Amino acid sequence: MDHFTAVENISRRNVLKMFGAAGGGLALGATGLAWSPMTMAQDKQAIMNLFVAIGEDDKVYLTCHRSEMGQGIRTGVPQVIADELQADWEKVVVVQGLADKRYGSQNTDGSRSIRKHFTKLRQMGAMARTMLEQAAATQWQVTVEQVYAKSSRVYLKDSQLSLSFGELAIAASQLTMPELDGLKLKSEADFTQIGQSRTIVDMDDILTGKAQYGYDIQLDGMVYASISRPPVLGSEPVKFDEKAARSVAGVIDVIKMPTLSGPALFKPLGGIAVIASNTWSAEQGRKALNVQWSGSENDSHDSAKYLAELVKKVQAPGKVVRKMGEIPNEWPKNDTLSATYTVPYLAHAMMEPAVAAAKVTESGCEVWASTQTPQSTQQNVAGFLSLKEEQVKVNVTLLGGGFGRKSKPDYSVEAAWLAQQTAKPVKVSWSREDDIQNGYYHAISAQFYQASLNQERDVQALLARTGFPSISSTFAEGVDEPSAGELDLGFTDVPLAIDAMQLESVKATAHSRIGWMRSVCNIQHAFGIGSFMDELAVKADKPCMDMWRQSLGKPRLETFTEQGFKYGNYGETLKDHPVDVARYLGVIDKVEQLLSKEGKAKANQGWGFAVHRSFTSYVAVATLVEVVDKQLKVLKSIAVIDAGRVVNPDRVHSQTEGAIIFGLSLAMMGEITYKDGKVEQSNFHNYPLLRMLQCPEIETYIIESRENPAGVGEPGVPPVAPSLTNAIFAATGTRYRDLPLNRFLKV
Repeated sequence: MDHFTAVENISRRNVLKMFGAAGGGLALGATGLAWSPMTMAQDKQAIMNLFVAIGEDDKVYLTCHRSEMGQGIRTGVPQVIADELQADWEKVVVVQGLADKRYGSQNTDGSRSIRKHFTKLRQMGAMARTMLEQAAATQWQVTVEQVYAKSSRVYLKDSQLSLSFGELAIAASQLTMPELDGLKLKSEADFTQIGQSRTIVDMDDILTGKAQYGYDIQLDGMVYASISRPPVLGSEPVKFDEKAARSVAGVIDVIKMPTLSGPALFKPLGGIAVIASNTWSAEQGRKALNVQWSGSENDSHDSAKYLAELVKKVQAPGKVVRKMGEIPNEWPKNDTLSATYTVPYLAHAMMEPAVAAAKVTESGCEVWASTQTPQSTQQNVAGFLSLKEEQVKVNVTLLGGGFGRKSKPDYSVEAAWLAQQTAKPVKVSWSREDDIQNGYYHAISAQFYQASLNQERDVQALLARTGFPSISSTFAEGVDEPSAGELDLGFTDVPLAIDAMQLESVKATAHSRIGWMRSVCNIQHAFGIGSFMDELAVKADKPCMDMWRQSLGKPRLETFTEQGFKYGNYGETLKDHPVDVARYLGVIDKVEQLLSKEGKAKANQGWGFAVHRSFTSYVAVATLVEVVDKQLKVLKSIAVIDAGRVVNPDRVHSQTEGAIIFGLSLAMMGEITYKDGKVEQSNFHNYPLLRMLQCPEIETYIIESRENPAGVGEPGVPPVAPSLTNAIFAATGTRYRDLPLNRFLKV
């Protein structure tokens, strides 16, 4: 155990304003408490802080306020802070932050952890460094300009004198925190951590089995719950065999869950919970329940019929959501192309299903969860248990994947409610079947595109329609059309320079919980525009890249003014993250350059291309396939990403590689189907993920940039599917407009 001095959030309002909270600030404070790296954030006896603590042993404890699910954020956040702090990376210890409003949003999705916090994190490191430098200057009786920090020490210029951070921490704690406006941030040329590839800090623990995930949580006196949830959204248990369940060895209790009413939100779905002394007994007791379910307004939902209706809807006029010029009343017969594209319901299927443990006492509730959203967990648990938010403590474990599913804390609410009912610590573990059959699904969708070509074989006019059940339907009743924010995801926000363009949306009623998944609506929209652009290129007899270049137009910063909609830009200003056509063209050019080294495709092989901007990053993907006797083999994938300033290149390469694998899984095999309101899939045998034998050779390239950091985790997914289907067309001459491909090919 180490004695430490914390850089603690206690007094200055402007620090917390940076993170969207009111009151507070950053100052160094001293304490003599013994502690461990994790108790610093979790023990009420230990001093809480925003991001920095310094031990007298010279260790630098940096808090990560985001959730780690393999993307490397527990490494990236400390890298940014450590750079400005001038900390020795070998002395950095990462502390996981609890749910705390002082951080602003902790919602680890939307590819925004670095994008939204880069400058703020730099400032936090710079504040602590400035105070340490001032403490040293005071001790040496010189001006602060005569000292400088480097590698966890502060040096006096032109001398041999130096002091470690640990030696200075207590003195620094007595100083007033510097104002934000007066902070001096490092020159980019002086970065020592930002831009460097670092192995993720949890790697050793992950490889040796020491890492703690949600399923690893063990609490004294804990019992285990397995919940039989409604197979159809809105149905309720009307009859079940409680006696049979209780007869299973290890079963302790059978509890009826609260009935779901109103919008699904993040509430439990309902059903029957079996409580047991171990997970196996809970699951066996659940099987013995033999639950009979009531009817529901969603009983008749059939995904095949629903999709056919969507396809029909997008053939007819809808609500205009973006417009430039006037599309023709009569389309030229020989120079017009039209196509319809569909994508089915999709499930997240992360390796670790949802899991949470909770205990409730007279003073409140404590939760341990594999969660992307500790604050939302805190809020929803508090609301469901009629507690104040400050009475709910949320501990964040490592996540075995998330992809957006674990930013919906219904499973933590289940655990907390059951802990309240049983007066015991309870762990709720979702099985793979639970995950597949009771999730928040990516929306089923249909898109219609129509365009005409001019004499130069460029696009003259474009009409497009999209239809899918909205995520908003999960949060409000009566929602039957996409929100502007969903349409901004790859549909209305593609900066095409076409004289006449009209984009429309159509209505679609939801029959299941619809939620965000990695890259959200960009999944279907990139498939639509990416496929159609290739079809137009074929009709115009020109390379797909050239069709993209001509359709995007000259390099410019697109603002979408006077086009009938307000662009959301992923919550960013166009000043900080402009829609830069030059960057679109840059990733296209780089892929073309890389492809020039590959040579021509062989017999039965073909290259496909697609490009897309999402989460303020630009990604171009080229895919090589081979198709023989309807057996599809993906041979190689090349991806180029422009994500602005990159903190950890190793993680950007890894995330882009993972995005390709994720995108190929969806395009080749991803499909959730409904019959009589029930999901027909249940496990990996009928909702498969990409296997190693199916995985292509992957090459990724990062465009060097000094633009503001952009998203990384999600932008690589959208162009994968269209690049794949375009490649199949190049190899076979057959165009597939409906996903997944295993409906037509052996994969």
